Amino acid sequence: MERYFGSYQKIEPLSKKEGSLLLSADNIIGDSYEIVFDGDLAWAKNRFGARVGHFTIDFSRQLRVLNARGWKSTALLSLVAFSQEPEPGAYWAEMAVLCYEPQYEEPISTFSNNISSMLAEGIRPEINLGEQAISKVIETNGSWKPDMRSSKPKSENGTVIMKSQRKLSESFIEKGRAGNVGCYIVSIAFIIIVIAAIIFLIKSLFF
Repeated sequence: MERYFGSYQKIEPLSKKEGSLLLSADNIIGDSYEIVFDGDLAWAKNRFGARVGHFTIDFSRQLRVLNARGWKSTALLSLVAFSQEPEPGAYWAEMAVLCYEPQYEEPISTFSNNISSMLAEGIRPEINLGEQAISKVIETNGSWKPDMRSSKPKSENGTVIMKSQRKLSESFIEKGRAGNVGCYIVSIAFIIIVIAAIIFLIKSLFF
């Protein structure tokens, strides 16, 4: 009986300018995104209410069918990349998309949190799971984690992966948002120190 669907899927922003926002701290590897529908496309909307990109038309249709069946869905940011071709180049991202029947929301929500933590560490777990694996997720109330790994998208000429795991500064910012003011202050100080070091290096080399 089909009750779950998982897949890594590409999203594309509307423009290069909007795509560059994927590099900001508002979009951190492992973040959870709501999937919303607008016309023929399904969009990933971050926790601050911004639509960061849309899925392909074919996958959007697949998501719409599952949504019509009453399934729940969520997307987790797994990587951000930049491709030079076609000109003038474009940022894009990849999402780990999890869809499931609503009666399994509690275990799969916990499972999704575990997948989020793994992605943040740069680990790409396999999420295209068979019935036996899904049974383990449900039986363990979401604590089961897949051992198999999913490969990154094939590297093409002119494509650079910009983010594929959570940076230390982003982890501090995330803790600050969760209410740990000390970590938030440390993260700001860390960013200031990095900027100061870059300025000092430039002055040393060119002045």
